[in-house]
Amino acid sequence: MRRISERDQSALAEFYDQYGALVYGMTLRVLQDNTLAEEAAQDTFLKVWHQAERWDASRGKVVSWLLTIARFTAIDRLQKEKRQAPPSSVDIDEMHGLGETDALLGGVAALDAEALRELLRQLPPEQVQAIELAYFQGLSHSEIATATGQPLGTVKSRIRDGMRALRGMWLREYE
Repeated sequence: MRRISERDQSALAEFYDQYGALVYGMTLRVLQDNTLAEEAAQDTFLKVWHQAERWDASRGKVVSWLLTIARFTAIDRLQKEKRQAPPSSVDIDEMHGLGETDALLGGVAALDAEALRELLRQLPPEQVQAIELAYFQGLSHSEIATATGQPLGTVKSRIRDGMRALRGMWLREYE
């Protein structure tokens, strides 16, 4: 864990080799879907990469900490899937990397990317900033609050309100 917290990629690869199947098994039990379980397992190891310094050996074994992260990640994914919009609409959450390229995840066409950019321009600047930091740069709500100097509740509200407005505009314009 020390090596991972020092950003040693080979240490993360070794960690994954040792615990990847165990994490996948945990996420599969929660999600009951191979694809979602794979995504949740990947998300778990990304969290380990970004939060390795949070593990405290005096509080328990690393495998217990890891499986706790995996379980909560899978539960979050399950809740997200239950809240997900109908398949005919675009899920803004899946458009990671929009600011950098028109090649969007989830098969969303380049034209949809430009349409989304146009809709983003209609939001208040503070909502655009919060959405871009969260979805396109991958920052957590807490990291956004720190980076912008805004209270955590304000950041969450801006993201929620902005996403709600984007979905509404998208549905009115393109459905």
